[in-house]
Amino acid sequence: MPNEKHTLRTDSGIPVETCYYPDASLALDEVERPGEYPYTRGVQPDMYRGRLWTMRQYAGFSTAEESNKRYHYLLSQGVMGLSVAFDLPTQIGYDSDHPLAEGEVGKVGVAIDSIDDMKILFAGIKLSDISTSMTINATGFILLSLYVALAKQQGADLKQLNGTIQNDILKEYAARGTYIYPPKPSMRIITDIFEWCSKELPKWNTISISGYHIREAGSTAVQEVAFTLSNGKAYVKAALDKGLDINVFGKRLSFFFNAHNNLFEEVAKFRAARRMWAAIMRDLGATDPKAMMLRFHTQTGGSTLTAQQPLNNIARVTVQTMAAVLGGTQSLHTNGYDEALSLPTEQAAGIALRTQQIVAFESGAADTADPLAGSYYVESLTHEIEKRATTLMQSIDAMGGSVAAIEQGFMQNEIAASAYDYQRGIEDGSKIIVGVNKFQTEEQNHPPILRVDDSIRQLQSAKLAKLRAERDGAKAAACLQAIHDAALQGNNLMPRVIEAVEQRCTLGEISDVLRNIFGEYKG
Repeated sequence: MPNEKHTLRTDSGIPVETCYYPDASLALDEVERPGEYPYTRGVQPDMYRGRLWTMRQYAGFSTAEESNKRYHYLLSQGVMGLSVAFDLPTQIGYDSDHPLAEGEVGKVGVAIDSIDDMKILFAGIKLSDISTSMTINATGFILLSLYVALAKQQGADLKQLNGTIQNDILKEYAARGTYIYPPKPSMRIITDIFEWCSKELPKWNTISISGYHIREAGSTAVQEVAFTLSNGKAYVKAALDKGLDINVFGKRLSFFFNAHNNLFEEVAKFRAARRMWAAIMRDLGATDPKAMMLRFHTQTGGSTLTAQQPLNNIARVTVQTMAAVLGGTQSLHTNGYDEALSLPTEQAAGIALRTQQIVAFESGAADTADPLAGSYYVESLTHEIEKRATTLMQSIDAMGGSVAAIEQGFMQNEIAASAYDYQRGIEDGSKIIVGVNKFQTEEQNHPPILRVDDSIRQLQSAKLAKLRAERDGAKAAACLQAIHDAALQGNNLMPRVIEAVEQRCTLGEISDVLRNIFGEYKG
């Protein structure tokens, strides 16, 4: 029994232990424990008894000014970490005034063209006081450089800076599509980030290896695990080939998973993924326990939200939140109920955050580690997901790993086949989606939606014109040349890119320097 003053109790006064085991007569060394290899039951011995997961809200839209207002609102409501969404031009390396950016500026995220925008985005927010996650891939090295440059201007100690960049380019080729450069130079940029951060930004998570978008593209839970962990292996091997220490960079790898509606399968998925990753890292040479831990962020399933009867999505997000918490997530974003219609309104974002807080403080789900352990069903699902995902990974290994499997179209074809089967089930009625193919109603009222004005591009273009007129053009050009030379010589790009953004070089200019050297991937 824990110390009385630290005892948690149910509403009936029943004490809740930190962790439960199958048989009280068993010695502890005979059973799996949370916080110990292979981490099936969680990465911390006391899980949320010691510290709750980080409650994030993914936000970013329109201009940096508008996004900054939303961040201050979220922080005032109890959010513990920010999660930044970027617009499509930012994701694929175009400034807002580029012809290909027309119609997309500020639409699916915030437009960030330069250090000037970054200052506005985080105005009034000390980067040393928060944890920031940035959903950015092909241009992840530039956004990280902008963040570092701003932190330096704020006087922050870079050694203490906390956060994550998604930086997972392999899933872009397989599922999402916001890539710029071919796989090999893209992998080189990622390992440059690993190397630089291990020395200069030791608390930063240098990659968030993402199953989320694989699932959004239509994969099954098994495929989400298999393809995500295969991509993780590819990054680890690339870092090892560069001579990096697995026990150093391995601690800064994080993962990003989806949470869908099948509560028990989702819990089992998270448990199986932890166990599999621990074995993979051990086999690749990791000896530090922290380098074997699969730590992950979860976002509730965007593709599960329906435009029909949108308030039903609050219930869906609640189920998915429970799955993430019961599965042992370290960080969580909950979607707004209106996201099948538009970017989330402030009201929808507030309800999404309150959903996490209710689960944390009212449901009892956080009171004990791995509360579904020992369920015949959950344990069976955990073993079956591990078995099936391992079989898929062996097929990928036989092709030469994730890069080869993507180049051969294997992952893309598997995901497409699963997406087709799922949609066919909805259409023939064997898969029920409440309010879509069953229990429909005639809808009279529609919730307010958030619209982003096309004039945002004009505002951003004016900012860019002002920046180019004011900056020292010679210094900016010299910085871009230094990036060009480093890329050709094989030197680490990060110091040069940080210098460039400090001299107000733009995201598009830096991306174009490397486009001219590495080329563009056509798929």
